[in-house]
Amino acid sequence: MNLELLAAAQAGDQDACDQLIRENTGLIWSIVRRYYGRGAEPEDLYQLGCVGFLKAIRGFDLSYGTQFSTYAVPKIAGEIRRFLRDDGAVKVGRGLREQALTILTARERLQARLGREPALSELAEETGYTAEEIAAAELAAAAPESLQQEVGDGLTLESTLHDSEGEEAMVEKIALRSAIETLPESEKKTILLRFFKGLTQAQTARILSVSQVQVSRLERRALDRLRKEFAAQD
Repeated sequence: MNLELLAAAQAGDQDACDQLIRENTGLIWSIVRRYYGRGAEPEDLYQLGCVGFLKAIRGFDLSYGTQFSTYAVPKIAGEIRRFLRDDGAVKVGRGLREQALTILTARERLQARLGREPALSELAEETGYTAEEIAAAELAAAAPESLQQEVGDGLTLESTLHDSEGEEAMVEKIALRSAIETLPESEKKTILLRFFKGLTQAQTARILSVSQVQVSRLERRALDRLRKEFAAQD
């Protein structure tokens, strides 16, 4: 591994990143081949492997005392396994999936270049997609999660809707997903992103192209509606 090239890539030099990917194409493909026959196209898996490789570039530290390739292999494999696991839960159209892969790769590239999370406008400029297309692709590709999963601030959807008394009866009685479908579109997307996808308010705001304050208000209004819906069914 050329350490000067690695340092340049970590500093956000896109040419250095591209060169490192080219020089390690064989390594990436060797891992990709392990996951053939699992319902994903080889080229899609390769793109995911490249995302994992870019994450390895960003996270590698010489003080780890390992070779870069040793550090990169689990990063590459982990990115592919995560996609295969999530893709098996909810089927997403190929077009949206390809967009999501492009956006994910661009996000990693911009993070390395800028040293921070890119703004939605920067992602749009990098990928050529509109903000709406980026939001749709990221929403479709996000992994569904349990209602009991905690979001960034330690809440779960169930815990916000009712107290512990009679909780089991409430869960059995309420078709929660059906109730969510009745919400206004902006509130429904907020609830799905926050409590089903496990995103923070800041992440949700970025996808919906609104402020974090607006996300908080949408979330509060949606939960109020759901509480009233549940109360009416008691």
